[in-house]
Parts: sequence; structure tokens; C-alpha cells
Amino acid sequence: PAEFSLHGNYPNPFNPVTTIRYSLSNRANVTVSVYNLMGQQIFDLVNRYHDAGFHQVTWSGKDNVGNTVPSGVYFYRVTTKDESLTGKMLLMK
Repeated sequence: PAEFSLHGNYPNPFNPVTTIRYSLSNRANVTVSVYNLMGQQIFDLVNRYHDAGFHQVTWSGKDNVGNTVPSGVYFYRVTTKDESLTGKMLLMK
């Protein structure tokens, strides 16, 4: 890939699982986190090095302690040392 980019999450809206897809132009340490509407980080999906290319990770609609989160809008942020991209997703039960 020529650039760091998001490919959205699928399905969206989702219940109970969605897949977050992104591409890296270079090898990088990547974090992927989920946030609620209040901006609180509720789940850490990824925190490791990835090679350049297409990547995906799934989120099961749970928080960091294993509780199922309520229906609503959530945001995911994919971050490298130099860049950060954010997407929006909708959990509907």
C-alpha cells in the first residue's frame, strides 16, 4: 500500500462482532483501540509491530474487563508513531 489508511469496519452496523481493516505503507508499531462516545478508551485490540500491508482485527463488543457493551456508536483509532486514523462504528442489538 502507498499510504496508511483505514478500510472501515465490516459489518457496520454490527452485532456482535465486527472486523476493523487497515493498511500500512511501512513496518510500524500499531495500536488499535475502541472508544465510547464520551471518549473513554474501553478496549485495546492491538499493540504490536505489523509489517507493511493489509491488516484486520476483530472486536466482539466487549470492554477490557469482558463486559458486553451496550448498543450505540463507538470509535476505533488506529495509531502509529507518526499518524492516527479514526473510524466510527455502530453496535445494534
